[in-house]
Amino acid sequence: MNDLYEKIVEYRRTGVDSVLVTATEKSGEGPVEVGKKMLATATGRAFGTVGGGALEFYAREKCKEIIKARKHLTERYVLCDGKVVPDTKTMPMACGGVVTLFYEFVGSREYVYIFGGGHCGQALVKVIKPLGFHVTVIDERAMVVDQFEGADVKINAPFTDFIDKNGIREGSYVIVCTPSHLHDYHVLNMIIERKLKPRYLGMLCSLKKIKEYLEATYKNFGKDVDLANFYAPIGLQLGGSTPEDIAISIASEMLVVEHGETGHKHMRDLLDGDDRYWKD
Repeated sequence: MNDLYEKIVEYRRTGVDSVLVTATEKSGEGPVEVGKKMLATATGRAFGTVGGGALEFYAREKCKEIIKARKHLTERYVLCDGKVVPDTKTMPMACGGVVTLFYEFVGSREYVYIFGGGHCGQALVKVIKPLGFHVTVIDERAMVVDQFEGADVKINAPFTDFIDKNGIREGSYVIVCTPSHLHDYHVLNMIIERKLKPRYLGMLCSLKKIKEYLEATYKNFGKDVDLANFYAPIGLQLGGSTPEDIAISIASEMLVVEHGETGHKHMRDLLDGDDRYWKD
């Protein structure tokens, strides 16, 4: 059991999502014992056991769904092929008992990539780490990476090289705040070119800069390019211009996107007419 919990700590440190499955109830016959636990990942790798057989195989597959949903779940199973019990799934087994498993998602709230470890990137990490986000910071300046504090992963590499080698997790949050407009554009363009699917893609910029970027983007990718999840200028309109002000603005916008809230004033709403690149 200690090895299993040590594995949870290792997975959380390295950014691997997992599910801890616990047998919480049992009646009748079956190989499951109350309190038995199994830890499983999205690849199907598992440690521990909840009894083996068809039930455990099903539980491993269920863990993959839990990781995608990032939510907990409780389910009951009857271990008897062909037997039907209300609110209970039937397993192709012959034991006859009924078992309840609790699936506990163990992982970060969401994965965040910050391209650029300057003042705003550093301030943002201080805001979002206590919220449970897993943060990777990428910067090509070794001194900036060495001095950066609070990130789960720090990468010293050219910005697009990181994407080329690692990609971006689907459904993640990407903040682009490099020290150069050119680097910003290269990061954004690579994400578009490779059809990567972050849930949130934001760029720290002025209104002038976003208009210039949109003009170039339409020229490169056409007017039909999907920018629905693109937020630039980044953040909610909260006022303030310090790195800390900007960090709270960005974090607030991330939470609005995560929870599907509406009615907030985004900085990108300052764009009007033909400059609006998304549909309300």
